[in-house]
Amino acid sequence: MCQLTKSCEKEILTILRRREGFSSMPYKCPTGHLTVGYGHNLECGISAEAAEFILRQDVKSAVSAVKNAFSWWNQLNEVRLFVLVDMCFNLGISGLKRFKKMLAACAAGDYEAAAEEMLSSRWALQVGARARENAAMMRSGKWP
Repeated sequence: MCQLTKSCEKEILTILRRREGFSSMPYKCPTGHLTVGYGHNLECGISAEAAEFILRQDVKSAVSAVKNAFSWWNQLNEVRLFVLVDMCFNLGISGLKRFKKMLAACAAGDYEAAAEEMLSSRWALQVGARARENAAMMRSGKWP
């Protein structure tokens, strides 16, 4: 079986990038397959390594969104910051911002009230155990 040299691999990647073009958003290719990136057919799935990379990028984006949206984020310990990041990851920053009473309670350091606001939401009904665990973490400031 032929082994690819680094030089050959570099040429293959260069040519495929040029031919395929890059799209950060999914699109239908000429044959109708949902495609993203440099011609990656999403109907074939992704590798665990690709999923891990995407997860890390999404977490960085959620952390950045939370830190940019709430000037008081640095008064939270890591666990409580995680709760907001997790909610941002799940709902997007615009969805998280709709939790006005919960966020006001966090800003005031009233983590019991913040947890109660989380649990009294439609989101809590939708995500169940995730909301209950996040509320417990918000209350205690400790990892589960």
